[in-house]
Amino acid sequence: MIHATPPDETTLGADLRALRRARGLTLVALADQLGRSVGWMSQVERDLSEPSITDLRQIAAALDVSVSSLFRAAGPEDEQGYIVRRNTRRPIGSRADGLVEELLSPDLTDDFEMVHSTFAPHSQIKIPVRRATQEVGYVISGRLDLWINGHTHNLHAGDSFRVRGEPFRWMNPYDAPCVAVWVIAPPIY
Repeated sequence: MIHATPPDETTLGADLRALRRARGLTLVALADQLGRSVGWMSQVERDLSEPSITDLRQIAAALDVSVSSLFRAAGPEDEQGYIVRRNTRRPIGSRADGLVEELLSPDLTDDFEMVHSTFAPHSQIKIPVRRATQEVGYVISGRLDLWINGHTHNLHAGDSFRVRGEPFRWMNPYDAPCVAVWVIAPPIY
């Protein structure tokens, strides 16, 4: 029996393609934004050309992600694309407003992403966020107030929630950090 080898979806190029698509950008639009040719951008996404660190900074800015989120931690080859060890999680997001996020998904090529979020005590985002996503979350520890479309919900460890494109914001007015796991579709980081 002959088995077709699946395309390698555990590469930088695959992550960049997934991020670009999640943001609704065409290859042409991203290349134009970067001032680069479509051919070069296509080669980067197919891992035929390796972008410089300056290129990565520009691509990360255009895709609204941190440069560090584009780098993968080293690990055993047989775990690449399958396993994310606690000490090899990729930091994502801006870390602004007292929120630290780490990618739990092995890469960004799935239809969803899983994120580990830690909300610092007395932190919040003041301006509601609205994304074209479906998001579910589970509070592992601590407490979190989640404002969804005009209603505030007080969440405790063991509670879960869903946001489907509505405006939302979070607040941790408490003295302890809150840790939650979010699943977001399509991926936004």
